[in-house]
Amino acid sequence: MHIDFASSRQSTLGVEWEVALVDRHTSDLRSVANEVLAQLNINHGSLGVDDEHPHVKQELLLNTVEIVTGVCETVAEAKAELHENLVAVREVTDPMEVDLYCAGSHPFAPPKLQPVTDKDRYAKMIDRTQWWGQQMVIYGVHVHVGLDSRDKALPIVDGLINYQAHFQALSASSPFWGGEDTGYASHRALMFQQLPTAGVPYHFEQWEDYEAYVADMMHTGVIDDISEIRWDVRPVPRFGTVEMRISDGLSSLQDIGAIAALTQCLVDDMSTTLDNGGTIDVMPPWFRTENKWRAARYGMEAIIILNAAGDEMLVTDHLHQELERLAPVAEKLGCSAELADVERIISGGAGYQWQHKIAAAHNGNLHEIVKDNVRRMHRA
Repeated sequence: MHIDFASSRQSTLGVEWEVALVDRHTSDLRSVANEVLAQLNINHGSLGVDDEHPHVKQELLLNTVEIVTGVCETVAEAKAELHENLVAVREVTDPMEVDLYCAGSHPFAPPKLQPVTDKDRYAKMIDRTQWWGQQMVIYGVHVHVGLDSRDKALPIVDGLINYQAHFQALSASSPFWGGEDTGYASHRALMFQQLPTAGVPYHFEQWEDYEAYVADMMHTGVIDDISEIRWDVRPVPRFGTVEMRISDGLSSLQDIGAIAALTQCLVDDMSTTLDNGGTIDVMPPWFRTENKWRAARYGMEAIIILNAAGDEMLVTDHLHQELERLAPVAEKLGCSAELADVERIISGGAGYQWQHKIAAAHNGNLHEIVKDNVRRMHRA
């Protein structure tokens, strides 16, 4: 099976932001995405009610819309596009008394009661995965970075997975699930990997091995389309990108900018390494899996495995080192200010830490978590 990899400019950027729709009065999820999208199209002027909006898309659940950018040169440009389209969504949702919310999970909404978007591919997924598929009330932020060569895609997938724990710790924002404290910083990370073809990607030595894997998945009916490979990091051949899908949902554009800048800098740095004839380390699969679990469980307090030798370090300590190392890359890419916001997350706390503080301050009232998140979204 031959898979073409689209032409793309190195280190260009695209961001996808999954946003939940919540009732202004009850803080519960509202399944009104179809109405929101239809009104957005009317407001757009050039679109019919049933057309697809260029920057606001349907998602699995009717309580969710996805805001996406076009191809951006800088993180600042991506943030500006997200803000512009967030404002457009809010112009529709405000009169409906619907607020916008984004974290890795909703803290108390019953997962199995959330209606699914009426599309064949979603119905097929739910039918196949049953209980697990019905639990997917989760939200994330995905970052695409352009690659100028297909041969860089798989090594950089491996390289970004070496930083899985870093992205997970910084973005972790799903400690509550169905009204319960799970004890995890990111319950979403472990929930999503229950779907077939989700989770930590496999290592492939060459592109032909990846093509053979995709062919096997299609031949055996595991997938019908390459987009159904839902790894935490994956190549996206039709865009010519590598996509970082590790992050929980984020309510702040500053935080999204920090995650996007870290992704862009790491990919650009790895690309330069490959251009100069270097290689990217591949962690043993058992270490990759363990790092994911540690960051999902402990967040910012995770002690992570750094290399095949099993050396370990507190994830935030390693992040400080990496931010210093990547500073020249950020300056070249024009994202120094956004990369510096990673330090702000470390010092100010990740989403799961804020949620625990809010719950503790309000005698465990999880509605207050939603209200606090909505306020943060309003500052975006």
